[in-house]
Amino acid sequence: MSPSDPAPPVRVLLAEDQVLVRDSFKVLIDSTPGLVTVGEAGTGAEAVSLARRQRPDVVLMDIRMPDMDGIEATRRICADPQSDGVHVLILTTFDLDEYVYAALRAGASGFLIKSTTAAELLTAIRVVAAGEALLAPTVTRRLIAEFLQSPPHTPPLRSLDGITQRERDVLTLIGRGLSNTEIAEHLHLTIGTVKTHIGRLLAKLPARDRAQLVIAAYETGLATLPTHPDHPDHP
Repeated sequence: MSPSDPAPPVRVLLAEDQVLVRDSFKVLIDSTPGLVTVGEAGTGAEAVSLARRQRPDVVLMDIRMPDMDGIEATRRICADPQSDGVHVLILTTFDLDEYVYAALRAGASGFLIKSTTAAELLTAIRVVAAGEALLAPTVTRRLIAEFLQSPPHTPPLRSLDGITQRERDVLTLIGRGLSNTEIAEHLHLTIGTVKTHIGRLLAKLPARDRAQLVIAAYETGLATLPTHPDHPDHP
């Protein structure tokens, strides 16, 4: 593809058991330049099967699905070499679902509240397709931290063995939701150096993507809820 050729559209798989909701998402996505739906699943098992066959860029995954819930479907998609490179964006009702942390640990790249606007949904799909984590809003970080105050009865998935002090600094700021530019400014580094540190963190922890680095930052205690009113994370 030459520099003048248009970029290929972001391919989206819809995993939602409510037909009306799914149809609404399909109309919205297919009418948006640069996005296209490549499949629809009404159950978690269908989502796993279609993700393997279609290898979409993003799976828009509802948590509460028949046959197999969205968390288990996410775990299978993210662990399967046949669906390598597929990013999962979780949909949740937020105040009813208490499974967001588990979904992120399963490999999801982020989540959206179902009351989100159409514009926010489209932006989220593009962000996740680009390999970024949809974890910047303060409400998301607070929710993850809340889950970690009462974590499941399992040992931490990651340790900081082999992580340098500078890499710890970068991981801490990732956990606070800072962008690469903000991390570079905070630590007086170049963007390239920040990206190098992030690449090393992904390999060492190991972590699938930036969302997993956020989880790692909380699991290892590097990221905590801010309390200072001047902190950028403070609501």
